[in-house]
Amino acid sequence: MQKSWQHALIIGASSGIGEALARRLASQGCLVAMVARRLEQLERIAEEIAASGAPKPLLYRHDVCEVECVPALFQKITHDLGGLDLIIYSAGIMPILAEHEYSLEKDLATIDVNVRGAVAWLDMAAERFERAGSGTLVGISSVAGDRGRRHFPVYSASKAFLDTYLEGLRNRTGRYGVRVVTVKPGPVDTPLVKGLKNLPFLISADRAAELILKGAHRDGVVYVPRIWRPIMAIVRLIPSFIFKRLNV
Repeated sequence: MQKSWQHALIIGASSGIGEALARRLASQGCLVAMVARRLEQLERIAEEIAASGAPKPLLYRHDVCEVECVPALFQKITHDLGGLDLIIYSAGIMPILAEHEYSLEKDLATIDVNVRGAVAWLDMAAERFERAGSGTLVGISSVAGDRGRRHFPVYSASKAFLDTYLEGLRNRTGRYGVRVVTVKPGPVDTPLVKGLKNLPFLISADRAAELILKGAHRDGVVYVPRIWRPIMAIVRLIPSFIFKRLNV
């Protein structure tokens, strides 16, 4: 039987996959610390979780772009929780670019949230878990990180960075009993994909959370849903001169 997590930290927990993960973990009896910019959203979710009879989550307002605040906040959260055995970095943005738009502001914001924020939080957890000799570290990446996409090149690059970073952490900390999981969802029905049409194999945030938590008991790379693993294996084999002609 799989061991349940007792103390979890979710960064980017006010909506979408992060919210769904918090609800599922709390329903399993886990004490969850929820971190996000929108405190009012966190408060609403926490009240609904508590009303269901699950442990009421601990809430922390934080902008992941403020990386200098992370060390102190991480220490406070782990103290308040009374421990930590699971961290999930679910924060992420995917600004939509028009056909001929190049926006440095949007691109740098994507890097701040998807890359710098992830490293700031997950480095802290990796160090703690390595010392403890146990712990599960989960990063929410994307199938978009498997190839450079014409519609959002910086977003796909940010997820490719996260994939490689998590692989490095896995190789670095695995010998000490730390589990590092790279989650690569396809389209999930969240605010992140609002306005996008014809999304293949679209799943709900709750279904994604269910599959993520199931996969997080295994070290390695988890595609959500699993159909994306063979699809992306084929996509990665497409030669660049052909791939650049595709409308993806």
